[in-house]
Amino acid sequence: MHTPSHTRPLILITNDDGYTATGIRDLARAVSTFADVVVVAPDGPRSGAACAITPTVPVYYVGPYDDLSLDGETIYSCSGTPVDCIKLAMEEIVPRQPNLILSGINHGDNASVSCHYSGTMGAVLEGCLKGVPSIGFSLWLQHGDWYEKEPIGEDVMTAIGALCQKVIEQGLPEEVCLNVNLPSISKFRGWKVCRQARGRWSGEWASASNPRVDGRHFWLTGSFIDLEPNASDTDFAALRSGYCSIVPITIDMTAYNAIEATNQLLL
Repeated sequence: MHTPSHTRPLILITNDDGYTATGIRDLARAVSTFADVVVVAPDGPRSGAACAITPTVPVYYVGPYDDLSLDGETIYSCSGTPVDCIKLAMEEIVPRQPNLILSGINHGDNASVSCHYSGTMGAVLEGCLKGVPSIGFSLWLQHGDWYEKEPIGEDVMTAIGALCQKVIEQGLPEEVCLNVNLPSISKFRGWKVCRQARGRWSGEWASASNPRVDGRHFWLTGSFIDLEPNASDTDFAALRSGYCSIVPITIDMTAYNAIEATNQLLL
């Protein structure tokens, strides 16, 4: 288990929507009452960045932005990906090892397989790799809705702060981080620790005409297909019931239950 600090905690926050996004402001507000908060987030949207890094060009940061600090947090922007933000912050910006790394609140959910593509969760996995308890928060939005239209209730924000305090105090299992998804609700109904739903994306490309350029062009889009809509123990089942889902995720991707079958197949 991670050993919590006995001083005022330090929380490092990033996202994949950019350092001025409403969600990251909400998340900083939820924890700034009990912790020192440093925000190091991309200088623009990086949705879909997953665990990408920037190895081909220099990465830089700007700040702190004193005019953007609403609750006493220290805010920086970074030219790289969410993972770059964590790497750079840990080596060059934060004054000490953070007690907790947070990412979000993402403008859209990262439930089921979407966590594989998510820059929000890429940063969480990076924090976990560095041995720091790490949590990603995302807001489940219905088609056509946007974050600012669906404000998170104050008691939900209070619950987020309490969850973060508990993780700081008790830690998380080694090499485990949390993927938290929030339904669009005004009243907190509770947490549900559950598993990731089985699903896939379909119809992922829409034609995008561009008469000035040869070839065919497409916008990435798509619709999610829940392959087990009747299951009661998944993240989407929790969200549909009005609960906030928590899925523990491990950075060890080994399929242990397949080792023997693979050994027999190949050897």
